Amino acid sequence: MPTHMPYVVRPLEPWLDPFTTYRDQSRFRAPWSSTLDMLDREIHHLGGTSWVLQIDVPERMINRNGTLSVRAVPVSPAVRVCLTSRRHGPMTYAMDRYLNWQSNIRAIALTLEALRAVSRYGVASSGEQYRGWQAISNRPAGMSREQAAELLAHWAGLGTTLGLFDGYPAAVTAAYRAAAKRVHPDVTGDDGDTMARLNVARDLLLNGRTAG
Repeated sequence: MPTHMPYVVRPLEPWLDPFTTYRDQSRFRAPWSSTLDMLDREIHHLGGTSWVLQIDVPERMINRNGTLSVRAVPVSPAVRVCLTSRRHGPMTYAMDRYLNWQSNIRAIALTLEALRAVSRYGVASSGEQYRGWQAISNRPAGMSREQAAELLAHWAGLGTTLGLFDGYPAAVTAAYRAAAKRVHPDVTGDDGDTMARLNVARDLLLNGRTAG
């Protein structure tokens, strides 16, 4: 049995773009193993060795080894595929057009295949076709108040941004503290990028601007 490229499942980070209102039925009939084969091939061509699947499930629906629980039922079919390309750096592909998450992953795999085909004819020989998917960090100038409120609400486990978008200090501070308990580097062991984004969001909502 072939071994697929390693990947881990993570909860979907805040979806700051509009969700698709009317999703399409899947047009794909390929098995999941075929989708993984295609992703392996395309990520390999990009110089990647692993990838991350973000899916709309809570942390408790992800096993300790980074696989999706068989009992998991995603809240939405929205997904992201995140990878690091040796040629193009960090890259992120997001999709929520289809009614099930496996079809959205298949669409991403097919997109990667189509983008690689562009370079065969020499028109995009330096990888221009990939630049729109290079991951961009949430620096202060790139975060709106709406995005800041969504970010705090997501990580605080709130179902609403009420009080956050309007910058009510008590609401913003309470949400920030709840979120920080979940994403602080001392808890997660990560590089602190999410915590840094929370700090930006808090400052923007409280002060109308970010520090620094």
